[in-house]
Amino acid sequence: MSRNGVVMLALLTLVVVLSAVEVVHVKYLTRIQFAHLQDLRAQRDAIDVEWNRLRLEEAALSTHARVERKAHQELGMFTPRLSDVLLVEEAGHGQP
Repeated sequence: MSRNGVVMLALLTLVVVLSAVEVVHVKYLTRIQFAHLQDLRAQRDAIDVEWNRLRLEEAALSTHARVERKAHQELGMFTPRLSDVLLVEEAGHGQP
């Protein structure tokens, strides 16, 4: 084998080794990013669970019966008696 052949073989061997090292490095980076993605998905799922729990709690706290009970107990509000209601009628268009 000539000197040029040996140099070419050494150069090709170096390129193959560097390529293999880069493949390993990229694979390592991919695994790190995939682990990070899994963590983010787990956080998203936890946030979704919390959001659904809060929506259920809001629905339970805003029921008509609960709001009415709170109005009576905490604010002293009451349903007006029929004698307390004043009906105001609006005159129609063009009518006095």
